[in-house]
Amino acid sequence: MSFGPPPPAYPPQPPPQGPPQGPDFLASDRGRAVVVDAAGVCFENYGHTAEFGWAEIGNVHFTGQGTCLRVGVTHASGAFVECMVEAKAPERLQQWFAELAPVLGYYLNGRAGHGG
Repeated sequence: MSFGPPPPAYPPQPPPQGPPQGPDFLASDRGRAVVVDAAGVCFENYGHTAEFGWAEIGNVHFTGQGTCLRVGVTHASGAFVECMVEAKAPERLQQWFAELAPVLGYYLNGRAGHGG
């Protein structure tokens, strides 16, 4: 006797909705972190968090200073917030640059006024 697969659930259920999908970036040291993902840009600075959704971001830039990654967000209102993360080694900073540039490009593509 063959039973076959179970019948589909009734009514059909939509697929589960998870967080928005897309590339992401994370750089962190002992007390600070920069996260860039489908939700926007998030800075963590020794327990204090600043989150910026893509709709409220006017510009994002990044640069290096020694072995530190500096990422800055200009809010649509003109306010500027920056976070610096220690890479410890120049090679790691270069790796972060190589990872961050395409992630920002993905989310900012086609938007005026973005930088990198």
